[in-house]
Amino acid sequence: MPGLRGQLLVASPALLDPNFHRTVVLVVEHGEEGALGLVLNRISGEVTEVGPPLEELIEPGDRIHVGGPVEAGAVLVVAEFEDREDAASVVFGDVGLVPGDGDFDVLAERTRRARVFAGYAGWGAGQLDAELAEGSWIVEPAVPDDVFSDAPDRLWSEVLRRKGGQYAIVARMPPDPSLN
Repeated sequence: MPGLRGQLLVASPALLDPNFHRTVVLVVEHGEEGALGLVLNRISGEVTEVGPPLEELIEPGDRIHVGGPVEAGAVLVVAEFEDREDAASVVFGDVGLVPGDGDFDVLAERTRRARVFAGYAGWGAGQLDAELAEGSWIVEPAVPDDVFSDAPDRLWSEVLRRKGGQYAIVARMPPDPSLN
C-alpha cells in the first residue's frame, strides 16, 4: 500500500509493541523500500539539549519529541512553511522536513512553527503493509495541528474521536483496559 506519506498511523489497541503503545505516527516517507515515520505524541527533554541552532526555529520552552526507537541520536525537524518550496521534503500541505544544511536564521523567518524529533520509526520493505493488514494501525489523514499539538498526550484519543464511528468508542479506552 505505497503512498501513505502525510497520513497518521494510530496504534490500535491490538498493537502490543511497547515502543508504539497508543502512539500516533506521521508517515514521512512510504514506498517499495519501506517507510519512515515520526511519533508525534512522545515527549523528551528541552530543545536546548540538541544544539543552539535549533533554538531559532522553535519557541522557548518547546520540547524534543521522541520520533521513534530508531537512531535516537538522529535529529529531524518538521515545520509548517510559508512557502513549501523551502522544505527539504514536503510531507503534506505546507508541512515538511527542514533541510539539514539550511540556514536556521533564515528558515525561522520562513516557517510558522516547527517541532524537533530525536529518532524515528522505520519499517523495511513490506513490513508496514503487513502490520496494516494485521490491524496494528488505524490510518487517518494528518492535519497540521496534529503535528504541532499543544497536548500530545491527548493526541491518540483526539485523532480516533475525529475519525468517528467505532474509533470514537476506542478513543475512550483507558491506557490499561484491565484497570477498568
